Parts: sequence; structure tokens; C-alpha cells
Amino acid sequence: MFATLKTLIAGESARQEEALRDRYSIELIDQKIREAEASLKSAKYSLASLIQRERSETRQVETLEAKLQDLTERATEALAADREDLATEAAQAIATMENELTLRRATLQRLETRILQLRQSVETAHRRIIDLKQGALAARAAKKEQAIQKRLNAHVAADSSFEEAEELIARVLQKDDPFEQGQILKEINDGLTQTDVADKLASEGFGKASKSTANDVLARLKSTK
Repeated sequence: MFATLKTLIAGESARQEEALRDRYSIELIDQKIREAEASLKSAKYSLASLIQRERSETRQVETLEAKLQDLTERATEALAADREDLATEAAQAIATMENELTLRRATLQRLETRILQLRQSVETAHRRIIDLKQGALAARAAKKEQAIQKRLNAHVAADSSFEEAEELIARVLQKDDPFEQGQILKEINDGLTQTDVADKLASEGFGKASKSTANDVLARLKSTK
């Protein structure tokens, strides 16, 4: 039972959270865009710092290379002048400088690799933020349209004018046409008038009557014998 209640509470909490997210979706989108822009700004600062370190390290390498070349030339000249003591001292300094140069070149290579990766990440994040802002504009327009449609639906549902108008139209359409009814009455009257005239002429011996009489029926029966 406890597990069932826990599941129901979790489900209700999820539904409330979803409803809250739907209600404040535009605000949440704007906040997420601001957070993404803050992350992008931080990444740009990190990139700038790496580039600054890379440039400084490049200058250090170039300076060290120049010193190494100069010291090598001087050591060579000392050997040529049979000053092996000076050449030996120079050789020790050259070895130390070469080891330092190796470390600085490795550091410079790592910095260049890191800069390339971070620059790609910054460019990707920049494009995504542009897409997010365009999507936010579309979402804001859709939200506005939904709100307008919702208010219209609520107004239509609460307003009985539509139903009353439809009922009145149906009643008017279902009523008999008075003009047609008048025409039918006129035809009936005209027909009655014409029959009366024909019967009147028949009673005077002109033509047959439009209605049968008892004498007509007896005459017809006698004629069949």
C-alpha cells in the first residue's frame, strides 16, 4: 500500500511540475538562454586566457631558441680557441636550455590543442544560442496564438448568441413558404370554380356531369343486362 501511495504521489508531483513548466515555458526558455550565454561568456574568457598563455609561451620559446643559438655559436668559438673550460661551461648551460626548451615546446603544443578544442566549443555554443533565440521567438509567438485561441474558445463556449442564432435560422427554414401555400389555395379554388361551372352546364343538358348520380348508376346497370 505504501508503495502504491508513493507511486501516486510521485505521479501527481510529476503532473504538477509538467503543468508548471507548460505555464512558465517562455520564462524557462529565456532563463536557460541566459544560463547558456553566461556559460559561453565564461568559455570565451577561458579561451582568451589560454590564447594569452600560448602567446607568452611562444615568446618564451622564441627567446630561448635565440639564446640557445647564440650560446652554441659562442661555445663553438671557444673550442676553436682551445678554451675547453669555457666550452664545457657553455655546454652545461646549453643542455639545461635544451631541456627547458623541450618542456616549453610540449607545453605550447598542449596549449595549442586546448585552444583549438575550446575555440570549436565556443563557436558551436554561439551557433546554438542563435538557434535557441530564434526558437524562443517562435515559441513566444505560438504561446501568444494559443492564448488568443483559448480566450476565443472560452468566449464562444460562454456566449449563447451562436446557439440562439442557429436555432432561429433553423426555425425560419423549417416554416412553410406562405407564398407557395397561397398558390396552392388559389389552384384549389380555381379547380372548384371550374367544376361548379361544368356541373351547371351539364344540368342544362350541355355535356356530362362531373359527378355521378343515382340515375346514372341505374342506367349503367340496366345497360349491362
